[in-house]
Amino acid sequence: MADIKWTSIICVVAVAFAAAAVLTRILIPYLRKWAGQNIREEGPKAHLSKQGTPSMGGIAIVTAILIGSAFGGFFGHAMIIMDIGMLIFAAVGFLDDYLKVIKKENEGLKVKPKFAFQFIGALAIAVYIAYFSGFGTGMYIPFFKVTVDLGIWYVPFIVFTILAMVNAVNLTDGLDGLASGTTAIVSLFLMLVALKAGAAGSVGFCAAILGACLGFLVWNHHPAKVFMGDTGSLALGGAVTMAAVAMGMELFLPLMGLIYVAEALSVIIQVLYFKKTGGKRFFRMAPLHHHFELGGMKETRVALLFWSLTLLFCLIGYFAGI
Repeated sequence: MADIKWTSIICVVAVAFAAAAVLTRILIPYLRKWAGQNIREEGPKAHLSKQGTPSMGGIAIVTAILIGSAFGGFFGHAMIIMDIGMLIFAAVGFLDDYLKVIKKENEGLKVKPKFAFQFIGALAIAVYIAYFSGFGTGMYIPFFKVTVDLGIWYVPFIVFTILAMVNAVNLTDGLDGLASGTTAIVSLFLMLVALKAGAAGSVGFCAAILGACLGFLVWNHHPAKVFMGDTGSLALGGAVTMAAVAMGMELFLPLMGLIYVAEALSVIIQVLYFKKTGGKRFFRMAPLHHHFELGGMKETRVALLFWSLTLLFCLIGYFAGI
């Protein structure tokens, strides 16, 4: 384990927390004026009361992560790569939010250009890491505790991993505090994995994510005063993925972030089943958190259940994988 001091880690978490909490509070009045959230009529009826809640709070999350990243002595080449990776997906989310909540274009950024921007960003990141970063093309396999060199398969694997996880985190953002709370837990355990591996850059970056998520959660817990929007959810997906990629531990993501995976799979299953059966639904509603809501669970209980499951998956991933 590298000589990484807990005082430095706590400093990063505290700075990112304070930055997120204060910036979100400052932004709320402006976002309420310019970026009120439109709630889908086909969604749970209980959510209609959220109409007009300010969105795009992810601006504060991203800014807080960047500020936190500069503290604790962790800033360096690895941190810059992770910051840039996060910013790429934050920019895509910001454009989508801008079109939806400010320009009032219901579809926002259309599916094809949105995926194209994400793909180009993921490809650029994968190529840079594989051939120019010095990180190498190795991948650590939990449980077996070995590192495998993916060689020419590294770039397509990283592109797939980034796209899958970024959009899975995006789908998890549907209940007050769900994405921010879940990502806080995942980033905490990724930080512990990085600490065990001596990956100082990822330690600092995950500490910044943790602090920013907790600071935002001050205003995002139920009943939410602000939503993160795609600006925040895509950025957080990019952030946790970049932290794992930077230390060659990508396979920790689907294990610790199994809730993200379940949310994404629920949408895929719902769509395929709907097409196959001519209009029938496998779940009451997708993503998965809405299925539980429509089954009678309160929004706060669903969020607490998903946080608890995430904690369990993270504990399994940490102790079985390192």
